[in-house]
Amino acid sequence: MNATALITLALPFLLLLPGCASNVKDYENETPKLELDQFFSGRLVAHGMVQNFSGKVTRRFTADIVANWQDNTGILDEQFVFNDGEKQSRCWRLEKQGQRYTGFAGDVVGQAEGEARGNALNWQYTLQIPVNGKVWNIDLDDWLYLIDENNLLNRTRMKKFGLPVGELTLHIRKLNDAEAAAMPEHISACQEGVEISQPDDPEVI
Repeated sequence: MNATALITLALPFLLLLPGCASNVKDYENETPKLELDQFFSGRLVAHGMVQNFSGKVTRRFTADIVANWQDNTGILDEQFVFNDGEKQSRCWRLEKQGQRYTGFAGDVVGQAEGEARGNALNWQYTLQIPVNGKVWNIDLDDWLYLIDENNLLNRTRMKKFGLPVGELTLHIRKLNDAEAAAMPEHISACQEGVEISQPDDPEVI
């Protein structure tokens, strides 16, 4: 059997093998360069979906985002609407230190920490998610990829006790001035101090 035939037979099996974990430094030379203070500025819209551990889509949502920066501190004011009618809000405060970023929000345990290289950013954090009257602490491995100056893709793996529980996929688009002016009024989560609705006296697990 020649080498070409061997490769042809082996390829389907090779595709099933797990690859090495991606490192953000792998994207060092990719362009355009992702600078959060440049992309997350002004009005943005997002469309996304949540999948469970088996890959089934369990929720879909849209988000209205208003972002602004002062020096190396940014505010991301997010309003989510899910396909079942539920609404959530989140107010992120971001800090930029060179290529590294930290993020704080009301439903984030501690802080998010990560690094940007080339067109990508990877950071990790623990998010409190209300589930049936309880709050689950879910660990997120969050990747952002800048496609062009106005479009960004966000892929997030979610784990509980180290085991996969789902994934999130999100497309974020930066609006131009005319599109932003045509958008309905944004109800600020940051000004109101409301970051996410949670059950009374939740049990955190």
